[in-house]
Amino acid sequence: MRDRQVRRMVDLGYYYQWNEFSPRTQGTQGDRMSNAGSDAGAGTGTEAGAGAVTTSGVTDHGGGVWSLRVPIPDNPLGHTLVHVLDTDRGPVLIDTGWDDPASWSTLTGGLAALGIRVTDLHGVLITHHHPDHHGLSGRVREASGCWIAMHAADTEVVLRTRSAEPGVWFDYMAEKLSLAGAPEEHVTPLRAARRAGRVRTLPGLHAAVPDREIVPGELLPLAGRRLRAVWTPGHTPGHVCLHLDERHPADLPGNGRLFSGDHLLPGITPHIGLYEAPDENGVTRATDPLGDYLDSLERIARLGPAEVLPAHQHPFTGAAARVRDLLAHHAERLAGLLELLAEPLTPWALAERMEWNRPWEQIPYGSRNIAVSEAEAHLRRLVKLGRAEAVPGSDPITYRAVPA
Repeated sequence: MRDRQVRRMVDLGYYYQWNEFSPRTQGTQGDRMSNAGSDAGAGTGTEAGAGAVTTSGVTDHGGGVWSLRVPIPDNPLGHTLVHVLDTDRGPVLIDTGWDDPASWSTLTGGLAALGIRVTDLHGVLITHHHPDHHGLSGRVREASGCWIAMHAADTEVVLRTRSAEPGVWFDYMAEKLSLAGAPEEHVTPLRAARRAGRVRTLPGLHAAVPDREIVPGELLPLAGRRLRAVWTPGHTPGHVCLHLDERHPADLPGNGRLFSGDHLLPGITPHIGLYEAPDENGVTRATDPLGDYLDSLERIARLGPAEVLPAHQHPFTGAAARVRDLLAHHAERLAGLLELLAEPLTPWALAERMEWNRPWEQIPYGSRNIAVSEAEAHLRRLVKLGRAEAVPGSDPITYRAVPA
């Protein structure tokens, strides 16, 4: 029973160790991805000419679309771009921001600058369950009575997280890192935190349960708007982009506008770690988040939006070029890992040898956990492609390249 319980908090695993590192890629370093140990890439998209940011942090994107810069406390990324979409039934939010008093004040202040009261809100659409996107959703619903919608796969994560005893997260992390080959001195602080009861400060333990489901491919029931969900798993299992299938207000060439969440950002590649959980019989199905992410990128490239409105950084054009940049980055990273796997390595040892934007010795504690998660997701992809394999009988488990 305990073994099953330890594995229930899977998607909390690496995500909540937010930190200050990002792997190095070709080109200029982008901003660092919040809460996710992201890769920072050069980016090939062009910043779109949206309206100026006002003193209230509001940007008018035209056509009944605005964004609010809602702060993320103590995080190098700074803020989440919460989008407001006008509909004939009232305004709808796309994401809500981190659950923090300053974030709530900024969100409500930005809405007020648009002449919108929280009680005017008709609904909330969540791109994915992470707390810098879903954190304030419950408070918004409580204040307004609006609905909250999310993809079923991420709703499952929310339900699983709420039902798990909080200390399970520390148990899961300690077990996961030990299996990955982490030294005992790295695992010890997690066990100590568990014993000390420092578990109730983790964000997302009581995230709001959505009352509607976002179904990919279907038009969302938003009066007067044509908004369609595109399932883009990878960063989370239920991540969705939202395609506004309407003429661009500035007549930019392409297919409408895309609210991309964390899936497609102009200068950052999002954290791709493992997400998996046991079924009712306690059997865990191995997932391939990186493969999911790469497939999802190609889906967005085929869509060809005129402009991308991401949840971080800034709007941009050239979605297809940005996708090509990210696909090339991950192909290069996988090739580099195969070279490292000429000798058998644990995921921890592989992460130690991977190229980051600072030496391994300088990477903070929690960031190392995220680095190992990135390494495991890439290993999972190589194994699925038949390019790498686990060494039979190794404990902790080691991997090696399969000769071509």
